[in-house]
Amino acid sequence: MKSKIFGYGELPELIARLTGDERHSFSSSSTKDVLWVLYDRVLDVAPDRLEDEDRDRFMLSKASGPMAFYAVLAAKGFLRPEQLSEWGAFDSPLGYSPDRANVPGAEMSTGSLGHGLPLAVGVALGLRIQGRTKPRVFVLIGDGEFDEGSNHEAMAVAGRMRLDRLTVIALDNGTASHGWPGGIHRRFAGEGWDTAVVDGEDHEDILAALTRDHPDRPLAVVATVSR
Repeated sequence: MKSKIFGYGELPELIARLTGDERHSFSSSSTKDVLWVLYDRVLDVAPDRLEDEDRDRFMLSKASGPMAFYAVLAAKGFLRPEQLSEWGAFDSPLGYSPDRANVPGAEMSTGSLGHGLPLAVGVALGLRIQGRTKPRVFVLIGDGEFDEGSNHEAMAVAGRMRLDRLTVIALDNGTASHGWPGGIHRRFAGEGWDTAVVDGEDHEDILAALTRDHPDRPLAVVATVSR
């Protein structure tokens, strides 16, 4: 029996099953559109190819409030929808921060903000060393994570090593402690990245940015959101 296929319009229903972490609901709603575009139209991943070495890798660094992430995974068949209602329970694989050992499709365990970009750089570099040219690495971060110095080091390394299979999506709701003159995209551009700024709720805008060519350079897509 095939699993039910869910569409974007059913995401709110799936997200509503995840209760108990309402204080992070804004974090979840801000990631919903980017996550949907990634899994619906960009990523080369599938529930039956979890161990495929040539799959794309997606790393959720902005993982406080992972409700939208779990809902998208359920919509795409990585999770059973009924699992969403059990999240946070003692015997549930779905924790308040995703655990890659328990959540099918999760490429990294989260909890400490600021680790996603450095880890993604390491994965992209590792794939290059292995000679794998097909997989792409995507990482979703929040603007507040730039308070962590490790992100700036990773940004510099990726630009100088020209990791062109790496794409960062930075959700910018203007809550970073310090901000950047001219915008976050200028910080990436200064380190040799290709950049784009999009409306974080406009699916076609997001898609166009995530699928643009960026030869010989990593790509940073800054998605502005109001939540």
